[in-house]
Amino acid sequence: MAKKSRRIFAEVGEKEVTRAIVEEFARQFKEYVESDVIIVGAGPSGLMAGRELARKKLKVFIIERNNYLGGGFWIGGYLMNKLTIRAPAQNLLKELGIPYEEYSEGLFVADGPHACSKLIASACDAGVKFANMTIFDDLVLREDNRVAGVVVNWTPVTALPREITCVDPVALEAKVVVDATGHDACVVKKLEERGLIKMPGFGAMWVERSEDLVVEYTGQVHAGLVVCGMSVTTTFGLPRMGPTFGAMLLSGKKCAEVVSGILKK
Repeated sequence: MAKKSRRIFAEVGEKEVTRAIVEEFARQFKEYVESDVIIVGAGPSGLMAGRELARKKLKVFIIERNNYLGGGFWIGGYLMNKLTIRAPAQNLLKELGIPYEEYSEGLFVADGPHACSKLIASACDAGVKFANMTIFDDLVLREDNRVAGVVVNWTPVTALPREITCVDPVALEAKVVVDATGHDACVVKKLEERGLIKMPGFGAMWVERSEDLVVEYTGQVHAGLVVCGMSVTTTFGLPRMGPTFGAMLLSGKKCAEVVSGILKK
């Protein structure tokens, strides 16, 4: 006769687990149907912007099409999970509690997974909420074509056969929307499709010039829409920067300042 095992965990069954997931997800999603800021893209610039804004007690919701957060921050360059940061952005690594080493004068190296985990945790600790596996589909526009929210759907819907893809998306409202979708600049691209803006696309790689320009050009590109990170290069035709991430963090920080300024008006 098998020996009766001693209980370690609480007596909670499958139905309670399912109810907890469904009810808590629905509660949070309902609460964030209207936010102060919606950020599309949970890469380093989006996470940093979200962290800074949430620390100002703003209601921040980040939409991410993948099932993970962090974008290229996880893996660095060429699938080698070391990431580089050029001075003075190492100060942000220090602020986030991310260990790093100086490789050469002005160039610092950190472990991608460690850095990304710290940034994600810091954003969560600040109060940022997320919708994973959620793809940006369109914009909500108001009078004078002001951006007032986003239209989203489940990412897996895009993999369905064309004849059964009539799964209607839903809309989320926000006072300001941030495009942090990287080189794709998905949000700005929707404005371009409607003839409201013109995007030249990003240029060839030039690390030294690109990082300065990304931070410089981070800002509002249309009423209610701010760009940060690599979306900036595509929107303004700037050179790409390659596998270095200082400008991503500084752009996210500047983005939060821009958004705060807009919300105060």
